[in-house]
Amino acid sequence: MDRAGDKLKRLREKLGLTYRDVERASQQIAKRRNNDEFAIALSRLADIEHKGTVPTIYRLYTLCAVYRLDFCELLSWYGVPADAMAADSLQIALPRTHTVNLQPCSTVPVPQPSDLEFDTGRTTFLNHLIRRWGRAGLGMLSGLDLKQHRYGLIGTEDWSMYPVLQPGSLVLIDEGRRKVASHGWNSEIDRPIYFLELRDGFRCGWCAVADGKMILQAHPASQQAPEILPLVNVDVVGQVTGVAMILEGRRRRAVRSSTTATEPRDP
Repeated sequence: MDRAGDKLKRLREKLGLTYRDVERASQQIAKRRNNDEFAIALSRLADIEHKGTVPTIYRLYTLCAVYRLDFCELLSWYGVPADAMAADSLQIALPRTHTVNLQPCSTVPVPQPSDLEFDTGRTTFLNHLIRRWGRAGLGMLSGLDLKQHRYGLIGTEDWSMYPVLQPGSLVLIDEGRRKVASHGWNSEIDRPIYFLELRDGFRCGWCAVADGKMILQAHPASQQAPEILPLVNVDVVGQVTGVAMILEGRRRRAVRSSTTATEPRDP
């Protein structure tokens, strides 16, 4: 298996660049960024290519800029699987609800139309599709424009919207829908769910606005009382428009015996 230094050397030579060319280019970047850490001296570049010296994060940036190289691909040459960061992150359970600011870091192989041998209108087992497609995020599967979307993760101890949203659910948040709707739904399934940022963290649930207050309502099954908060203390991140969650019967039974009611908050 080729070392990262060997790959960098071949790429440099393919571009017709000498050590001196790379040094000059790196000095330009360092001057533009007002930081000498971006500069790569001749001796340092030689060590990177021949001795296996790992570049600093600043020099990684410079090499990518000079060689027109994808940053995440260069990280993978050094054994850092940047495209797996989101998957590793989701393996680390956090008790509190929070946003997920990780973005896809690599291109995604997409099947040709002839490979799409499934009906999107029917319930489908996706394992075989994922094997054929490769790695894809929820944004790829949903076909949404992620420029106005973010991800959020419901905390492992956050049962406020159970059973509509399970603890540990990954939710897609549309930042373009920040105005809390007051009508337009016929059931709890249709009622918009909002992702909120408060001074002490994040919340996810049904919302209503009245008299300068934000009323955050949990699902009745959670046995949690509404939270009443001044609007100035609440930032509506957006409306939840998608969700991926794991269904575990044992955990659902546990919540009914362990959930306790809380008093409304009105700071």
